[in-house]
Amino acid sequence: MPGSPAVPVFNALLLGLSGCLVDFGARTLPVARAHCLDERELLPALLASAAEYAERLPGVDALLNQLQRQQLPCAWLDELPAAVSTRLARALPSWLPAAQVGAARPWPAPDSIWQALAGLRVDNLHGCVLIASEPRLLQAGLNAGLWCIGLATCGSLCGLALGDWQALPGPERDKLRVAATLQLYRLGAHSVIDHPGEIPACLQDLAMRRHKGEKP
Repeated sequence: MPGSPAVPVFNALLLGLSGCLVDFGARTLPVARAHCLDERELLPALLASAAEYAERLPGVDALLNQLQRQQLPCAWLDELPAAVSTRLARALPSWLPAAQVGAARPWPAPDSIWQALAGLRVDNLHGCVLIASEPRLLQAGLNAGLWCIGLATCGSLCGLALGDWQALPGPERDKLRVAATLQLYRLGAHSVIDHPGEIPACLQDLAMRRHKGEKP
């Protein structure tokens, strides 16, 4: 029996930046929300946080290697100031671009999703996937008509650094995981997984669902 491909063929893949590719726990954005500072003071604080949190999440290296081999059009998105996102993205390979997004309504409006796909020269929405941990970004993807995969444990819903997450007792991790998973499913995510290392298998599952006629 022939084996199935490592990563199914989709038209395009969009990924959240913080809490998906880098910055386990998506801890940079809360820094912005917690500081009641003027813009000149806020940006240095955010840049310092980005420099500290710009580590790739477990499983990201293997995922990106597969996507590059498959030559699947993909890009990352975030809502942080451009300088901060760029600092976070330094941990990523140069071939993975930031989404091309111009003037757009903030998430959960779908504008930035459509602009990102246009920048990747995608002809239609069929077979396009968004993967993120941020609920507002996932809602934007759903509003845009994409397949959406939520990440439960590595985003803002749990909000912990990798070491802190791993140090939690098992029952506490399970409680946080279940709560985040349920919230993302209630939002409408088509699938919810823990972390990027599970993305290839999840894409296989979505491919099977598409083959059976399911649509986002």
